[in-house]
Amino acid sequence: MIEFRSVSKRFPDGTLAVDDFSLLIPSRRITVFVGSSGSGKTTLLRMINRMVDPTAGQVVIDDTDVSGSDPVQLRRSIGYVMQNGGLLPHRRIVDNVATVPLLRGTSKAEARARALELLDTVGLDRSLANKYLSQLSGGQQQRVGVARALAADPNILLMDEPFGAVDPIVRVELQNELKRLQRDLDKTVVFVTHDIDEAFTLGDQVVVFKTGGIVAQVGTPAEILARPADDFVASFIGADRGQRRLHLEPRDPSSGQILVVDDTGRPAGLIDGDPRSSDDVPVDVRVS
Repeated sequence: MIEFRSVSKRFPDGTLAVDDFSLLIPSRRITVFVGSSGSGKTTLLRMINRMVDPTAGQVVIDDTDVSGSDPVQLRRSIGYVMQNGGLLPHRRIVDNVATVPLLRGTSKAEARARALELLDTVGLDRSLANKYLSQLSGGQQQRVGVARALAADPNILLMDEPFGAVDPIVRVELQNELKRLQRDLDKTVVFVTHDIDEAFTLGDQVVVFKTGGIVAQVGTPAEILARPADDFVASFIGADRGQRRLHLEPRDPSSGQILVVDDTGRPAGLIDGDPRSSDDVPVDVRVS
C-alpha cells in the first residue's frame, strides 16, 4: 500500500509542482494519475521511488517512510516504465531485461532464464532475445520495457506515459496487455497519462489533476463519468461537449433498469427503462 501524506514539492526555481497532496493508493489495483502537462502527476509518481524527494510531507509504502530508504535499493525494488523505455540500445534484449536482477546479485544464468520467461509473459517471442532495440517495433520495445520492470518481481510498478509514443492501434494492444498482466500478476500499479480515455480504460482508481498538483476528483471511472466534481472535470472528460460514446446493456428484466456502459466496457451508471428494447444498441447518452 502506498500513501501520500500532505506532500508538497517546490523546485529550486520557485515552481510549486505539488501542494499538500494526500492520497491512499490501494494494493493490487491500478491507480491512474491523469492531467495535462504541468499538473504534477509525474512529480508525484517519481516521489514513490525517490527520483524526486518532496519538500514537505511523507510518501509511505507499507507504513515505512521512503525517505529513510536507500534510493538505489528502493528503485531496484520497484518496477519503472517510461515513455521511451529507458532501455540500453547497445545491449541485446535479453540483457536489457536481465539488468536489475544482475545488479541485485542474481547469477547471469538465472537472470537470463528469468528474462526469457518474462518475454513470454509480456507476449514477445523468445527469438527476439538476442536482437537489439533498433530491430524491434515501438510496441515491441515498450513490451521489453515492461519485462525489464517486472524482472525483479516488484510489488509496485510505476508507469510514466508508457504508451504515449506508439500508434493508436498498438496503444490499445498494450493497454489490453497491461490489463492481462495485472490480472495474472496482481501488482500495485501507478500509471501516469494525459489521456482521459486511457485513464478510464486502465484505472480501478483515477485521480484527475488540475495544474499545480491540485486534485480535481478521485474516484472510479464510473463515478467520475456519472458525477463530475465540477466544471473542470466535466470539461476534461468531455461531458460538457454533449455526449461520450455510451451504449446500453440490459439487466435483469424485473429490475426495470438498464446499465450504461462506455466504450471501454466500464459501467457509467443506471437508467430507468425497458431493458428489452436496449439490445446493446449504440446510443448517444448525456453524462450528467
